Amino acid sequence: MTPGRLAAVLAGLASLVPATGCTPTSATPVEVEAAPVTPETVEDLGELLLEEVPSGLPRIPDADLEPSAGAKTVDDVATYSDDPARERAVLREYGYRHGWERFWGSTTGPLTSVFLDQFDHATGAATYARDLAGNDAELYDGVLRHGPSSLPDGCSLLTVAAADPATGLSGPAAFAWCAHGVFSVAVTAVAGTEQAAGDELHDAVQAQLDRLPAA
Repeated sequence: MTPGRLAAVLAGLASLVPATGCTPTSATPVEVEAAPVTPETVEDLGELLLEEVPSGLPRIPDADLEPSAGAKTVDDVATYSDDPARERAVLREYGYRHGWERFWGSTTGPLTSVFLDQFDHATGAATYARDLAGNDAELYDGVLRHGPSSLPDGCSLLTVAAADPATGLSGPAAFAWCAHGVFSVAVTAVAGTEQAAGDELHDAVQAQLDRLPAA
């Protein structure tokens, strides 16, 4: 797998006009019920994705991003790589079916993203999540921990202490990759401080996992 899915989107974000709107200063927990059925279509998968994030950041419209967020096919995800043909083959080995991306925040300040991907089997989802964590740890040069006590089982955590223009990070960031049954959940939080990024990440991960069918 070639690292760069999030980095490619962040690069697109950097070229956009900053989003407008007021950013709340206090977190508001999002309460949702878990979906009982495994989705059959990418549209069904999109229904499982968070509509709001705990920090209350405003959502960035899918079409405002380049490439656009929203529904993703194998071919869409493969194009984030420098070698789409090879990446397409790797994704099929994982049993990748489809995915969905969503972003909240602004292009120059706090930003939260959630990527939800579905696979043919749980093994593919778990392997994908762990491999992606390892690859992105190299890209962002952060501290990677598998199975941290601060996150649910099946998650990996990466923290980056400072902004890094080279990778599109506008501030301290926290990343999580979690396997949950046939799903892989990737959450990124960029904030003004490491603590704020970590808090947003933890709450968003838990809120997203709570929306999924039981593993």
